Amino acid sequence: MALDDLKHAQRQRLLFLDRCFTWRGLARRRDLIDRFKISIAQAANDFRAYLSLIAENAPVYDTQLKAYIAARDHQPIAASSMLDIFAVLDTVSENEISAALPRAKRSLDPHLATVLYGAISKQRKIRIAYTSMSSGETDPQWVAPTRFIFDGENIHFRAYSYKRNEYRNFHPARIEPEDDFQMDEIVEPLPQDSDWDTLRVIWLKPSKHLSPAQAAVVRREYGFTDEYLKVEVRQALEFYLDRRWGLTEPQARLERVPIEHHSS
Repeated sequence: MALDDLKHAQRQRLLFLDRCFTWRGLARRRDLIDRFKISIAQAANDFRAYLSLIAENAPVYDTQLKAYIAARDHQPIAASSMLDIFAVLDTVSENEISAALPRAKRSLDPHLATVLYGAISKQRKIRIAYTSMSSGETDPQWVAPTRFIFDGENIHFRAYSYKRNEYRNFHPARIEPEDDFQMDEIVEPLPQDSDWDTLRVIWLKPSKHLSPAQAAVVRREYGFTDEYLKVEVRQALEFYLDRRWGLTEPQARLERVPIEHHSS
Protein backbone atom coordinates (compact mmCIF):
# COMPACT_ATOMS: atom_id res chain seq x y z
CA MET A 1 0.00 0.00 0.00
CA ALA A 2 1.21 3.49 -0.88
CA LEU A 3 0.10 6.85 0.53
CA ASP A 4 -1.38 7.91 -2.82
CA ASP A 5 -3.55 4.76 -2.89
CA LEU A 6 -5.54 5.91 0.14
CA LYS A 7 -8.73 7.94 0.07
CA HIS A 8 -8.24 11.64 0.69
CA ALA A 9 -9.64 11.68 4.25
CA GLN A 10 -7.43 8.86 5.49
CA ARG A 11 -4.42 10.24 3.65
CA GLN A 12 -4.84 13.54 5.51
CA ARG A 13 -5.00 11.72 8.84
CA LEU A 14 -1.85 9.74 8.06
CA LEU A 15 -0.02 12.90 7.04
CA PHE A 16 -1.03 14.42 10.38
CA LEU A 17 0.36 11.36 12.18
CA ASP A 18 3.56 11.68 10.18
CA ARG A 19 3.95 15.31 11.28
CA CYS A 20 3.32 14.34 14.91
CA PHE A 21 6.11 11.76 14.78
CA THR A 22 8.44 14.10 12.90
CA TRP A 23 7.93 17.25 14.97
CA ARG A 24 6.56 16.04 18.31
CA GLY A 25 8.44 12.76 18.43
CA LEU A 26 5.35 10.81 19.44
CA ALA A 27 1.67 10.28 18.63
CA ARG A 28 -1.37 8.82 20.35
CA ARG A 29 -4.72 7.60 19.07
CA ARG A 30 -6.27 10.48 20.99
CA ASP A 31 -4.43 12.92 18.70
CA LEU A 32 -6.37 11.59 15.72
CA ILE A 33 -9.65 11.30 17.62
CA ASP A 34 -9.51 14.90 18.86
CA ARG A 35 -8.32 16.40 15.58
CA PHE A 36 -10.58 14.53 13.15
CA LYS A 37 -13.50 13.48 15.40
CA ILE A 38 -13.17 9.82 14.46
CA SER A 39 -13.81 6.64 16.45
CA ILE A 40 -11.22 4.70 18.47
CA ALA A 41 -11.48 1.86 15.95
CA GLN A 42 -10.78 4.18 13.02
CA ALA A 43 -7.81 5.71 14.85
CA ALA A 44 -6.38 2.24 15.48
CA ASN A 45 -6.84 1.39 11.81
CA ASP A 46 -5.04 4.60 10.82
CA PHE A 47 -2.08 3.74 13.04
CA ARG A 48 -1.84 0.28 11.43
CA ALA A 49 -1.99 1.86 7.98
CA TYR A 50 0.71 4.38 8.87
CA LEU A 51 3.05 1.75 10.35
CA SER A 52 2.65 -0.33 7.19
CA LEU A 53 4.12 2.56 5.20
CA ILE A 54 7.30 2.70 7.30
CA ALA A 55 9.87 0.28 5.90
CA GLU A 56 12.58 0.95 8.50
CA ASN A 57 12.82 2.53 11.96
CA ALA A 58 9.10 2.44 12.59
CA PRO A 59 7.69 4.11 15.73
CA VAL A 60 7.54 1.84 18.78
CA TYR A 61 4.77 1.71 21.36
CA ASP A 62 5.71 2.86 24.87
CA THR A 63 3.47 1.28 27.52
CA GLN A 64 4.32 3.90 30.14
CA LEU A 65 3.56 6.91 27.94
CA LYS A 66 0.78 5.04 26.15
CA ALA A 67 2.06 6.51 22.91
CA TYR A 68 4.02 5.50 19.85
CA ILE A 69 7.52 6.99 19.98
CA ALA A 70 9.37 7.96 16.80
CA ALA A 71 12.78 6.46 16.14
CA ARG A 72 15.73 8.83 16.60
CA ASP A 73 16.39 8.71 12.85
CA HIS A 74 12.72 8.81 11.86
CA GLN A 75 12.25 9.67 8.19
CA PRO A 76 8.97 11.47 7.34
CA ILE A 77 6.88 10.08 4.52
CA ALA A 78 6.06 13.59 3.25
CA ALA A 79 7.44 17.12 3.48
CA SER A 80 5.85 19.66 5.84
CA SER A 81 5.25 23.37 5.39
CA MET A 82 5.77 25.75 8.31
CA LEU A 83 1.98 25.92 8.73
CA ASP A 84 1.83 22.11 8.86
CA ILE A 85 4.53 22.09 11.52
CA PHE A 86 2.85 24.77 13.63
CA ALA A 87 -0.44 22.87 13.46
CA VAL A 88 1.07 19.95 15.39
CA LEU A 89 3.29 22.01 17.73
CA ASP A 90 0.60 24.50 18.79
CA THR A 91 -0.63 23.72 22.32
CA VAL A 92 -3.30 26.45 22.59
CA SER A 93 -6.75 25.07 23.37
CA GLU A 94 -9.88 25.98 21.45
CA ASN A 95 -10.97 28.42 24.18
CA GLU A 96 -7.69 30.35 24.27
CA ILE A 97 -6.53 33.22 22.10
CA SER A 98 -4.67 31.90 19.08
CA ALA A 99 -0.89 31.63 19.29
CA ALA A 100 -0.59 32.63 15.63
CA LEU A 101 -0.94 36.06 14.09
CA PRO A 102 -4.14 36.38 12.07
CA ARG A 103 -3.65 35.94 8.35
CA ALA A 104 -5.11 38.54 6.03
CA LYS A 105 -8.32 37.24 4.48
CA ARG A 106 -7.28 37.48 0.87
CA SER A 107 -10.16 37.07 -1.52
CA LEU A 108 -10.65 36.64 -5.23
CA ASP A 109 -14.02 37.37 -6.84
CA PRO A 110 -15.11 34.12 -8.56
CA HIS A 111 -16.81 35.93 -11.45
CA LEU A 112 -13.73 38.05 -12.08
CA ALA A 113 -11.52 34.95 -11.93
CA THR A 114 -13.63 33.20 -14.57
CA VAL A 115 -13.60 36.30 -16.79
CA LEU A 116 -9.81 36.57 -16.58
CA TYR A 117 -9.37 32.85 -17.12
CA GLY A 118 -11.59 33.07 -20.19
CA ALA A 119 -9.53 35.95 -21.58
CA ILE A 120 -6.31 33.98 -21.03
CA SER A 121 -7.57 30.71 -22.51
CA LYS A 122 -9.20 32.42 -25.51
CA GLN A 123 -6.28 34.83 -25.98
CA ARG A 124 -8.49 37.89 -25.83
CA LYS A 125 -7.90 41.38 -24.51
CA ILE A 126 -10.24 42.76 -21.88
CA ARG A 127 -11.28 46.24 -20.73
CA ILE A 128 -10.96 46.75 -16.98
CA ALA A 129 -11.37 49.70 -14.60
CA TYR A 130 -8.22 49.49 -12.49
CA THR A 131 -7.43 51.56 -9.39
CA SER A 132 -3.81 52.59 -8.99
CA MET A 133 -2.45 52.42 -5.44
CA SER A 134 0.13 55.11 -6.25
CA SER A 135 -2.12 57.75 -7.84
CA GLY A 136 -5.48 56.65 -6.44
CA GLU A 137 -7.07 57.04 -9.86
CA THR A 138 -9.37 54.46 -11.41
CA ASP A 139 -8.70 54.33 -15.13
CA PRO A 140 -10.43 52.17 -17.74
CA GLN A 141 -7.81 50.39 -19.81
CA TRP A 142 -7.33 47.47 -22.14
CA VAL A 143 -5.09 44.61 -21.04
CA ALA A 144 -4.25 41.22 -22.50
CA PRO A 145 -3.98 38.72 -19.61
CA THR A 146 -1.42 35.96 -20.17
CA ARG A 147 -1.31 33.97 -16.90
CA PHE A 148 -2.14 33.92 -13.20
CA ILE A 149 0.72 34.25 -10.71
CA PHE A 150 0.98 33.67 -6.95
CA ASP A 151 3.24 35.54 -4.52
CA GLY A 152 2.65 33.22 -1.58
CA GLU A 153 -0.35 35.18 -0.27
CA ASN A 154 -2.17 36.79 -3.19
CA ILE A 155 -3.16 35.67 -6.66
CA HIS A 156 -2.26 38.25 -9.30
CA PHE A 157 -2.34 38.08 -13.08
CA ARG A 158 0.25 39.02 -15.65
CA ALA A 159 -0.99 41.05 -18.60
CA TYR A 160 0.13 43.31 -21.41
CA SER A 161 -1.06 46.86 -20.74
CA TYR A 162 -2.04 48.72 -23.90
CA LYS A 163 -2.07 51.92 -21.84
CA ARG A 164 1.56 51.53 -20.72
CA ASN A 165 2.77 49.49 -23.70
CA GLU A 166 4.41 46.99 -21.38
CA TYR A 167 3.73 43.86 -19.35
CA ARG A 168 2.66 44.36 -15.76
CA ASN A 169 1.42 42.37 -12.77
CA PHE A 170 -2.16 43.28 -11.84
CA HIS A 171 -4.01 42.69 -8.57
CA PRO A 172 -7.58 41.46 -9.22
CA ALA A 173 -8.91 43.19 -6.06
CA ARG A 174 -8.10 46.56 -7.64
CA ILE A 175 -10.44 45.93 -10.57
CA GLU A 176 -13.97 47.36 -10.38
CA PRO A 177 -16.05 44.15 -10.02
CA GLU A 178 -19.29 45.57 -11.43
CA ASP A 179 -17.76 46.32 -14.84
CA ASP A 180 -19.14 44.65 -17.96
CA PHE A 181 -15.63 43.43 -18.91
CA GLN A 182 -15.79 44.06 -22.61
CA MET A 183 -13.57 41.66 -24.60
CA ASP A 184 -12.05 41.90 -28.03
CA GLU A 185 -9.69 40.00 -30.27
CA ILE A 186 -5.95 40.60 -30.10
CA VAL A 187 -5.21 41.76 -33.64
CA GLU A 188 -1.48 42.35 -33.45
CA PRO A 189 0.72 39.65 -31.86
CA LEU A 190 1.76 40.57 -28.33
CA PRO A 191 5.43 41.48 -27.84
CA GLN A 192 7.73 39.10 -26.03
CA ASP A 193 7.46 39.27 -22.26
CA SER A 194 11.19 39.48 -21.61
CA ASP A 195 10.81 39.98 -17.85
CA TRP A 196 8.83 36.75 -17.65
CA ASP A 197 11.23 34.84 -19.87
CA THR A 198 14.29 35.99 -17.90
CA LEU A 199 15.29 33.84 -14.95
CA ARG A 200 17.04 35.51 -12.06
CA VAL A 201 19.52 33.32 -10.22
CA ILE A 202 19.96 35.17 -6.94
CA TRP A 203 22.78 34.33 -4.54
CA LEU A 204 22.27 35.45 -0.95
CA LYS A 205 24.46 35.58 2.14
CA PRO A 206 23.97 36.89 5.69
CA SER A 207 24.24 40.68 5.77
CA LYS A 208 27.66 42.07 6.59
CA HIS A 209 26.31 44.09 9.54
CA LEU A 210 25.54 40.86 11.42
CA SER A 211 27.87 39.35 14.00
CA PRO A 212 29.27 35.84 13.34
CA ALA A 213 26.72 34.40 15.79
CA GLN A 214 23.85 36.26 14.11
CA ALA A 215 25.04 35.15 10.67
CA ALA A 216 25.06 31.54 11.87
CA VAL A 217 21.47 31.95 13.08
CA VAL A 218 20.41 33.39 9.70
CA ARG A 219 22.03 30.43 7.92
CA ARG A 220 19.99 28.02 10.04
CA GLU A 221 16.79 30.04 9.67
CA TYR A 222 16.94 30.19 5.88
CA GLY A 223 18.27 26.68 5.36
CA PHE A 224 21.73 27.42 3.99
CA THR A 225 23.54 24.26 2.92
CA ASP A 226 26.55 26.05 1.44
CA GLU A 227 28.30 29.41 1.67
CA TYR A 228 25.55 31.09 -0.36
CA LEU A 229 21.82 30.50 -0.66
CA LYS A 230 20.63 30.11 -4.25
CA VAL A 231 17.15 31.33 -5.21
CA GLU A 232 15.72 31.12 -8.72
CA VAL A 233 12.84 33.40 -9.69
CA ARG A 234 11.45 34.94 -12.85
CA GLN A 235 12.46 38.56 -13.21
CA ALA A 236 8.77 39.52 -13.37
CA LEU A 237 8.31 38.10 -9.86
CA GLU A 238 11.49 39.40 -8.26
CA PHE A 239 9.66 42.31 -6.63
CA TYR A 240 7.58 39.88 -4.56
CA LEU A 241 10.69 38.04 -3.38
CA ASP A 242 12.28 41.34 -2.28
CA ARG A 243 9.12 42.31 -0.41
CA ARG A 244 8.47 38.99 1.33
CA TRP A 245 12.10 38.48 2.39
CA GLY A 246 12.72 42.16 3.16
CA LEU A 247 15.81 42.21 0.94
CA THR A 248 15.61 45.96 0.35
CA GLU A 249 15.05 46.90 4.00
CA PRO A 250 17.84 48.90 5.75
CA GLN A 251 18.41 46.17 8.35
CA ALA A 252 17.85 43.19 6.05
CA ARG A 253 19.31 39.95 7.37
CA LEU A 254 20.27 38.81 3.88
CA GLU A 255 22.16 40.59 1.12
CA ARG A 256 22.77 39.78 -2.50
CA VAL A 257 25.95 38.71 -4.21
CA PRO A 258 26.26 39.08 -8.03
CA ILE A 259 23.15 37.98 -9.95
CA GLU A 260 23.05 35.70 -12.96
CA HIS A 261 20.45 36.06 -15.73
CA HIS A 262 19.15 33.25 -17.91
CA SER A 263 16.50 33.38 -20.61
CA SER A 264 14.04 30.50 -20.49
